[in-house]
Amino acid sequence: MKSFSMTDVGLKRSMNQDYLFCEENEIGNLPNLFVVADGMGGHRAGDYASRFCVKMLTEAIEQSTEVEPVEIFDAAIGETNARLYHQTQVHAELEGAGTTLVAATIVGDTMYVANVGDSRLYVVHDESAEFEDGPCTITQVTEDHSLVELMIRTGEIKREEARNHPNKNVITRALGAAPKVEADYFEVELQEGDKILLCSDGLTNMVEDEEIKEIVRESGDVISVACRELIKRANAHGGLDNIAVVLVKP
Repeated sequence: MKSFSMTDVGLKRSMNQDYLFCEENEIGNLPNLFVVADGMGGHRAGDYASRFCVKMLTEAIEQSTEVEPVEIFDAAIGETNARLYHQTQVHAELEGAGTTLVAATIVGDTMYVANVGDSRLYVVHDESAEFEDGPCTITQVTEDHSLVELMIRTGEIKREEARNHPNKNVITRALGAAPKVEADYFEVELQEGDKILLCSDGLTNMVEDEEIKEIVRESGDVISVACRELIKRANAHGGLDNIAVVLVKP
């Protein structure tokens, strides 16, 4: 397994409220762990929320007595959310603080994913790893918990309209926003030639999925090059938000 992670403040923000975690080795009962959190809620509150979330989540996973990955994630996310929500209630400067969360662990050929908010996880499958000139595809595994995604599903807008919609940054689920939070969970069977990308919307609002796919494909096995190029491309397209990327080659 190879992994690489990077985060960048972008071109328009003064503070980086994205936070990530990248561990190829065991953490508690999980064989590895990859996390991206994108904070929200004011200048300091968003930065605090994402950092607090990752710290509490990893501690809860380390201490968990659960065995199944989804049960480990579910208990850790519930505990992390409760602690972050408590902080927002007792510290006035943290009012409105919250964070997205996308997390993954790879157990053998199976990946388990947890998601709250609109940070995303993609699988880029490149068959040229096995067959010369083989096709390459990109699949978004997670589903955005956002107002525009809801509007797409109800037919109010078309998907191509979402990128420039005035409410594109309104999310419908976040850690810390309420006493309890519901996460989505996904189980994915991995194949030879797969790469896993976790990222904040600072990337996906700036770079189309097809462009992301080509950057990852062209980097081959040098995933650090792909991470740097993804951030460079997001900034080249405007860099309107913080950018976080974690790329994993199982």
